[in-house]
Amino acid sequence: MALSSELICAYTEILKEELIPAMGCTEPIAIAYAASIASHALGGYPTRLKVGLSGNIIKNVKSVIVPLTGGMHGINSAICAGVIAMAPEKKLQVLCALNDSNRHLIKEYQSSVDMEIYELDSQHTFEILIEGELKNKKVATRVAKRHTNVVYVTLNGKDITSKYHVKSDDVEKEGTDRSLLNVKDIIEFAETVDLTDLTQVLQNQMCMNMAIATEGIRSEWGASIGKTLLETGGDNLRTRARAYAAAGSDARMSGCEMPVMIISGSGNQGICASVPVIIYGQAMGKSKEEIFRAMIVSDLITIHQKTGIGCLSAYCGAISAGCGCGCGICYLNGGRYYEIAHTLVNSVAILSGTICDGAKSSCAAKISMAVEAGIMGYEMMKSGHQFFSGEGIITKGVENTINNVARLASVGMSLTDKEIIKIMLGN
Repeated sequence: MALSSELICAYTEILKEELIPAMGCTEPIAIAYAASIASHALGGYPTRLKVGLSGNIIKNVKSVIVPLTGGMHGINSAICAGVIAMAPEKKLQVLCALNDSNRHLIKEYQSSVDMEIYELDSQHTFEILIEGELKNKKVATRVAKRHTNVVYVTLNGKDITSKYHVKSDDVEKEGTDRSLLNVKDIIEFAETVDLTDLTQVLQNQMCMNMAIATEGIRSEWGASIGKTLLETGGDNLRTRARAYAAAGSDARMSGCEMPVMIISGSGNQGICASVPVIIYGQAMGKSKEEIFRAMIVSDLITIHQKTGIGCLSAYCGAISAGCGCGCGICYLNGGRYYEIAHTLVNSVAILSGTICDGAKSSCAAKISMAVEAGIMGYEMMKSGHQFFSGEGIITKGVENTINNVARLASVGMSLTDKEIIKIMLGN
């Protein structure tokens, strides 16, 4: 049965909403964005800052290098870089406003500002609250649930939220309903949709994410997982797919200034979902249109899995993207619903439960293994092998298995998440 025009429109909008550019790890960039709003609203650099962050934000910002700061890392650096950038209109590319004339101010400002950072007692895994003072002015801004969802901005108690293009606090009612996603319709959509409205965003994903992956292979970044794989794993398609995906994260986690197209608020997931599919597609001699359609499969199946898991959790999001890319590779090889459903179930059985202990150089290694799980899931299916219902969290029906993974991540691993944060903070 052909998809309804309403569903086609919804799936198209989901991709447009999810596939947006960001420079650097998205959690420190979200902090920088919120800090940039604060300095912009005050019309200058705050002399005092009080910054509240949910535990998951702290976890994901603690160890990662902030782009365009000369190697600075962590929460303080992200806040100060955002204040100096003072360009909230750039959103997740806010640090592009840093240049030779103002970059040197970051360390000076960091050493002079009176700053307090504390963990929020929040119902949200993603929340940033920044209060700033400059002379006789006070600003407060809150970002919650998603990286650019600015809930409010006040200046001396007056609501100035509308200046920052904000809609509503109720983010679940914003954007397109992700619960409409299911594997069968995703495949039908990818196979039949007119790509006119999606070509540019998919082209951007291909160009940006392959560019940073290539940079990660070419230069020394982080733990050089991608380069290590190429040097030790042999010259074969499977290794190249893993290596280039990992290399993109090597560069990104280490402060590379190149932008990526994100998925589910994550550049690592955006890289993992797209780069292996592109590597396989190009090696197979597929047309750009065929690769784009396979990328749609990977992107939407990644988003579908993440919808029930949530934006941030103890569950490593790269696993969802690795399983998604396995489905995209299956699509390139002629697989459709039956084959892709079995590929996905096989893939999630392998690494589900891998922990997220923050953004850092080891994310590249997890991406490598996530891609391996996706490819292994496909290779198992192609060879006539599969994991069966009742084996662990696997159950009958791909949608039911996806629901089990979401339950594991959002409910079962909630205490794990709290413990990871305590360990990382030395508590």
